Amino acid sequence: MRDLLDEALAGVAARPTRLILTTLGTVLGIAALVGTVGLGQTAAGQITQLFDLAAATRVVVSPDSNGSDEQATQLPWDAPQRIVRLNGVDAAGTVSNVDVGADTVHSVAGLDGQKDGLNLQVMAASGGLFDAVRSVLKTGRFFDAGHDARGDKVVVLGKNAAKRLGINRVDSQPAIFIGDQAYTVIGILDSVSGKAELLDSVIMPNGTAKTAYKLKAPESVEIRTSVGAAQLIAKQAPVAIDPNNPSSLKVDAPPKQGGVRKGVESNLNALFLLLGAVALLVGGLGIANVTLLSVLERVSEIGLRRALGAARRHVAGQFLVESVIVGFLGGLLGTAVGVLLTVGVSFARDWTPILDNKLTFGAPFLGAVIGLIAGTYPAWKASAIQPITALRGSA
Repeated sequence: MRDLLDEALAGVAARPTRLILTTLGTVLGIAALVGTVGLGQTAAGQITQLFDLAAATRVVVSPDSNGSDEQATQLPWDAPQRIVRLNGVDAAGTVSNVDVGADTVHSVAGLDGQKDGLNLQVMAASGGLFDAVRSVLKTGRFFDAGHDARGDKVVVLGKNAAKRLGINRVDSQPAIFIGDQAYTVIGILDSVSGKAELLDSVIMPNGTAKTAYKLKAPESVEIRTSVGAAQLIAKQAPVAIDPNNPSSLKVDAPPKQGGVRKGVESNLNALFLLLGAVALLVGGLGIANVTLLSVLERVSEIGLRRALGAARRHVAGQFLVESVIVGFLGGLLGTAVGVLLTVGVSFARDWTPILDNKLTFGAPFLGAVIGLIAGTYPAWKASAIQPITALRGSA
């Protein structure tokens, strides 16, 4: 066995250039496999982390549109106060679309360039909504419970609505008009999480909408929970809002984190494993082609060995071992390249790299298996060469 290994090593080392070119296919295949799976798992980790921070903490409660009793399916105005008492709720607020009829929105005459006004969405909210949807201000401030209770004519603009109205600052107390009613702009939203339509809207306090547009009840309650509490809050919120008829309320809650994480990872891994498998196939074909070429070039050597008493299994064994060595070296180098690729991309993107230990340590041996499979036919071809034919051909 030791003699066989020595002969195989000598055969591989005798042609260093060919060794490099042959190994390159396996290096690329294993590097693609380790790198793509590593990057897939790392990307899945980042996606699920973002999911945990945003979507996994959002619960929305609204009246069930299938309910038969309209009064029973209306949300109470104090729904956020009832919900924030629950353990695991970080913030809650109501939000509603306001029917302004034919009224359009325009800023001070001549500034927005819109003679007939703009058809912007008008929404009503409680003061807690902005915290519930993780709002970030571009400038100004949010309205609060005091504005709501007094029905103050103030509004907060989403950044897209503010841009269309030509308003980019609030220190001079700019005003907009909804129909013929003036409202003071006290803040401009820069970003929100989970309620993107707010960025295109004019948002007024609930109390103002009740007075000006006869808003009867909130349309929905936005709830921001602690991480991991969303499923529990989704069960408790309807009872907290309407203990006598909780089934009249509809709850939109995120799926369990484990299911999302598993789904994301499995989808990404399936794609990247397919790409890695294609690369490995190319590497295996490269080993098979070069090994077969080596057999054809070494016909005289094979014939001489057979004439000196070497059995067919000895010849086949030598070429198989050579292929396994090439595959293992390619797997070892490919693993190193794949790990460095995963770590490098993660460092550049400020991600936490995730590597599968089983794949990382098993990849070199996978390369050896690829080499074994790829070298089977050339080894059989070499062992089938008859001594007299080989020696006559080389003479």
